[in-house]
Amino acid sequence: MKKIISFLLVFAFGLSSCEKDDICDPDTPTTPRLVITFYDINNSTLRKRVNNLRVTGKDQALSVVFNESALDDTKYLTSADSIAIPLRTDTDITTYTFINNYGSTNASLVNSDEINFVYSRQNSYVSRACGFKTIFNLSAFQRTDPTGDGVWMQDIFIINPNIELENETHIKVFF
Repeated sequence: MKKIISFLLVFAFGLSSCEKDDICDPDTPTTPRLVITFYDINNSTLRKRVNNLRVTGKDQALSVVFNESALDDTKYLTSADSIAIPLRTDTDITTYTFINNYGSTNASLVNSDEINFVYSRQNSYVSRACGFKTIFNLSAFQRTDPTGDGVWMQDIFIINPNIELENETHIKVFF
């Protein structure tokens, strides 16, 4: 009987020393991405899909992944009317090249614009398990035409400069 009581006491003390695992819940908001929504230049209320859009960060070997289940280069392409792209957390400028009609056999349809996003950053503590997330405040952007074939993004507007969530549009692009 003494052995059973001793075993139960040791077992109870062992359980009391355990701590809850520090696991970050997947539903916990983390560093948000910049949400860009595309609209028809002729009808400003109508969202418009971009054909085979590829977005590549400056000095990056790979493009932004839009379709994780694809096994080939199509994972870097999207034909959506809205995209979410990450901003750099180690600097106040992120530069992306947006290539419209990427991979088209008709070279005259392929067009690229380069945009520098300028912002300020603020780190926000989430929890011990999740660590910190970065909140951005978009202050400006600069669009250039790297290929000289004319810009395909005709108008760009910052709608919501505070990038705290991914469920709202931050930038509207008309083309």
